[in-house]
Amino acid sequence: MNSLKPGIKSVLWSAAALLLMLSLLLPGINLLTILLMIVPFAVLYASLSAKAFALHVIPVLAVALVLLGTPALMLAIFFLIPAIVMGHLYRKRAPASKVLVTGTVAVLAVSILMLVGFQVVFGVSLIGEMGEMIRTTVADLHAQRLLPEQWDDELTDYFVQMTINSIPLTLMIGSFVYAVVTHYLTRRALIRSGFDIPGAAPAREWKLPRIMVVYYLIAYVLQLFVSGDSTNFIAVALLNLVPLLRFAFSVQAIGFMFFLAHQRGWNRAVPVILSIIVLLFPPLSLLGVLDAAFPIRKSITKR
Repeated sequence: MNSLKPGIKSVLWSAAALLLMLSLLLPGINLLTILLMIVPFAVLYASLSAKAFALHVIPVLAVALVLLGTPALMLAIFFLIPAIVMGHLYRKRAPASKVLVTGTVAVLAVSILMLVGFQVVFGVSLIGEMGEMIRTTVADLHAQRLLPEQWDDELTDYFVQMTINSIPLTLMIGSFVYAVVTHYLTRRALIRSGFDIPGAAPAREWKLPRIMVVYYLIAYVLQLFVSGDSTNFIAVALLNLVPLLRFAFSVQAIGFMFFLAHQRGWNRAVPVILSIIVLLFPPLSLLGVLDAAFPIRKSITKR
């Protein structure tokens, strides 16, 4: 695509945006394309003037509206807002850390907006629909005798409530992953088009502030004294906060793996494999806690 003229590139990115939106109609494929949806819009906003961006995007939205109907407008809001936010930061050559944080907040905000929008505009409660889907799935598993006999309606209600209470955590982690994927792909696309976009710090330099350890210990201790089936604000907050902090320290542990591999001269595949293991086994986030709390890296560097 480097050899193409800028105008042709923009048309191709517009076409890609339209194809991705239309692919949302295809079950299975849409799960993958959702991850890519923000990329073409962010590339267009970062590489074009505001007027040119509008001229490219309006036809895409018009075709999508005709073929997808009113939901296309909701989808446009969901994808365009983070794209414009991140694209604006790319124009300003903002640091990658700022792009990721701001992009995560933008995706999280529009996700909440979508939940409210579907409720207000279409009268559909996505949270309620999710609860009903869980109950239907449990009923089907019961009918097939794939669940223990002890599983009753009360346990199903508890599982539904726990799932709903964990939605904030799911949205926050999902928004972060979405922002990371979008930034990685958009940055590579812009660099290939000749733009100078700052990259993120190497994984070996990732480090959380030490105060995060204190927050984690406080939240963990509080959770020991709060009933797991409680639905009050503190219980729900801790239900989301503790796993979120654990995830943050898993990222810290991944940074430590890459730091250790860099110091020891290991093959790059080693820290990648170890990082996957850390993500699959949350208790290994304890390594990230120790790395943040104590000067482990200094002791390794001195050797």
